[in-house]
Amino acid sequence: MKASRIAAAGAVAGVTVLAISAPAFAHVSVQPEGEAAKGSYAVVDFKVPNERDNASTTKLEVTFPTDHPLASVMPQPVEGWEAKVTKSKLDKPLELHGKKIDEVVSKVTWTAEGKGIEPGFFQKFPVSIGTLPEDADELVFKALQTYSNKEVVRWIEVPQEGQEEPEFPAPVLALSEATDGGHHGSSDHKDDKGDQAEKDDAEAENASAQSSAHGSEESGDSTDTTARVLGVIGIVVGAAGVAYGVLAGRRRTTA
Repeated sequence: MKASRIAAAGAVAGVTVLAISAPAFAHVSVQPEGEAAKGSYAVVDFKVPNERDNASTTKLEVTFPTDHPLASVMPQPVEGWEAKVTKSKLDKPLELHGKKIDEVVSKVTWTAEGKGIEPGFFQKFPVSIGTLPEDADELVFKALQTYSNKEVVRWIEVPQEGQEEPEFPAPVLALSEATDGGHHGSSDHKDDKGDQAEKDDAEAENASAQSSAHGSEESGDSTDTTARVLGVIGIVVGAAGVAYGVLAGRRRTTA
């Protein structure tokens, strides 16, 4: 009797733990493909799982941060989904590659053209973003997930350090420190290309100089060989001439 009660209590506890922990791993999240370094560009994936057994996810709306606006936002096409980019004016223009930007992407909305994300599946929505701020450690993207039964789940609660994760946490992108080898903009990229071009030119000049020196050595060797052959021929001709003269003198003496 006691054993059955313990088993029943354990089963209830297990179901309770699963029910409590389900939102922790089933919420909308954002992760970089590789690294999201400060001051650089990155491709991030918004991962959307379906939490319902009787409905499909048919729409995702992601709002981009206003405290750290991003001048460049480009969603990657996702099969079966239509992406709509919404822009808004900035009170304070941003400067990107020497140009002032007064309009940025404030929201991207993906709408399913078919069945959407069915129960038991998830979908990734890749977006290229930049440049990432240098004065922040993370970016918060609030998201709305709409189901085929018209239910809307609002993933907009900002997690606070030292506190438990909220029931509907907003996707948070952690930013890593900038690296010396990272690209912080097109100007740096151009400088890298210029340095490489100078290096290539120097290597080409060095190779040309070595080729010329090698050619000179071959030319000098050829000249020395020719001179030696001519010298030998001269000696042979001279010896033949001397022999002919001696023979001719003997014939005259005999006569």
